[in-house]
Amino acid sequence: MGALDEALRQVRARPWRRVVLERPVPVDALPTPALLIDADAFERNLARMSSSLVARGKGMRPHAKTHKCPLIALRQLEQGAVGICAAKVSEAAVLIGAGVDRVLVTSPVADAERAGLLVALSRACVALDVVVDSQFGLDLLRAAVAPGDRLGVLVDVDVAMGRTGTRELETILALAETARATPGLLFRGIQHYAGQIMHLDGHAERRARSHALWEVVAKFVDALTARGLAPEVVTGGGTGTYDIDVEIPCVTDLQVGSYLFMDHQYRVVGGAGGPVFDDFELALQVVVTAISQPRKGLITVDGGYKAFAVDAGPPVPLDGSRFEYRFAGDEHGVLIGQGEAELPRLGERIRFVAPHCDPTVNLYDWYWVCRDGEAREIWPIAARGCSWWGARRS
Repeated sequence: MGALDEALRQVRARPWRRVVLERPVPVDALPTPALLIDADAFERNLARMSSSLVARGKGMRPHAKTHKCPLIALRQLEQGAVGICAAKVSEAAVLIGAGVDRVLVTSPVADAERAGLLVALSRACVALDVVVDSQFGLDLLRAAVAPGDRLGVLVDVDVAMGRTGTRELETILALAETARATPGLLFRGIQHYAGQIMHLDGHAERRARSHALWEVVAKFVDALTARGLAPEVVTGGGTGTYDIDVEIPCVTDLQVGSYLFMDHQYRVVGGAGGPVFDDFELALQVVVTAISQPRKGLITVDGGYKAFAVDAGPPVPLDGSRFEYRFAGDEHGVLIGQGEAELPRLGERIRFVAPHCDPTVNLYDWYWVCRDGEAREIWPIAARGCSWWGARRS
């Protein structure tokens, strides 16, 4: 068996279907640390984003890098999403294997194996697109496709972020023209993502910066159109600018992700209505247990670096309790009392808001899906990590 076949076999062997629990499990009885979805808040977030974008005539192309869960991606398609984004080819393989049939891979590929895998995956779904930002990457795709294939190509445009994409108009035009002229490839449009502004403090500042960037992108769109290459898709944006980028005429759809769950990092950047970004509810929680009290005024919990992403600071308690969390190693955190605030008791479960939802999700194998204080279902996080060799070999 070749490497490509083995890679596909491994990721497609991962369980992804929901597990309905025979008996609901109270949140206070969950094994911890546990990743919990408040199902009602989740559904309200899902509906609110969908209706908001539809009302402004824009499509929703949610990013699965946030949730890494085919069940959620399928739910987003049911809610009218025009497609689902995947950050890498291996995530796309998991999604497509579970029946997600409209996927955009938002990072370019730079090796023949991944290019070949993309072509193979494109033959198993309604629409598979991938971004390109170099002639090198496009040539890999051209070598992999056959005339009967239909692999979509979007040119990845960078204005200021400096991560992926091209800023050169001639490169954009050349890539679009070559893709259109290649049997087996379809030129679909352009992608522009400005991740550097998603967490800027203040809605007005984000709006000004985002509009300035899209003005540059609009000139690229005009140049493509003048060359007879009018983009069918102009996609980008994110949760932090979801209500801003809908104002841009050339944008067709938004790559929102964190809106489903929200996290502390997003809550503090401010929304259109004030200093707290509360357009969407906190639907994702991490539950830990108080397991030790080495001294007065301090409680140790069973959630540390392996329970929370660490790039956005320490987690904060969901209920607003006045104690400070400090990381205390891989498996532990320490809660420190502030003033007269009462600390949790030994054995008590404590719920936290994730500092940054995407990398926190990537630490867990499944979600406990809860209603009315009880876990009712388990949803596998099937695209977690997505190392080709992460599954058990047989």
